[in-house]
Amino acid sequence: MADIAILESASKEGRAILTEIEAKELVKQAGVNVVDTRLATDRETAVNLSRELRYPVALKVVSPDVVHKSDIGGVRLGLKSSAQVRKAYDEIMAAVSARSPGARVWGVSVQKMAHPGIEVIVGMSKDPQFGPVLMFGLGGILVEVLKDVSFRIVPLRRRDAEEMVREIKAYPVLEGFRGREPGDIGFLVDTLLKVSTFVEKNPQIKELDLNPIIVYREGGVAVDARIVLEIPSGAN
Repeated sequence: MADIAILESASKEGRAILTEIEAKELVKQAGVNVVDTRLATDRETAVNLSRELRYPVALKVVSPDVVHKSDIGGVRLGLKSSAQVRKAYDEIMAAVSARSPGARVWGVSVQKMAHPGIEVIVGMSKDPQFGPVLMFGLGGILVEVLKDVSFRIVPLRRRDAEEMVREIKAYPVLEGFRGREPGDIGFLVDTLLKVSTFVEKNPQIKELDLNPIIVYREGGVAVDARIVLEIPSGAN
């Protein structure tokens, strides 16, 4: 089972949306490789964590009330100095206050920028008839534009995961299209299987997105995570 403390805390608060840091902690426990992400509750803590993680870093608003952080100006990427981090922190707080004035803000997440690679998405949603369904495709904004994705019902077998990866039309990109660096297919298959096991063991999870996962020739890392929980009937 996932970390009971995180899930119980959200349940007691009647909270459906986990923060990015909570979501990453849960999928990390499930064996998924995630980028090291820390919580900063003030500007100077953000600076100190950035120095510790080493520049360049990314800052993102941490709020249980904000689902799409970029849409409200809650993300700053590629920060290379303490001055840039201080400015980014203030800009994020101002943007969230202006565009989502009722949101509870717990601070910002600080994470080191991952090296470029092939961006993919692994997602899960619950179908009323079939239950948890896993999705795989190219990540970032491409998943919304191209809609080049594959689906399987949980639980997955290894053969299911292998087929999911190969089914997308963009599979040649993962093989190393036109001399570009290929992606680690074995890593992707293992990640799909780990996510399948994770959601099967935690039926209170309604939706999950790891987008993007950056894939390299060897391995990869999830740089963002979103988890939405089922709210029990009668919860506040």
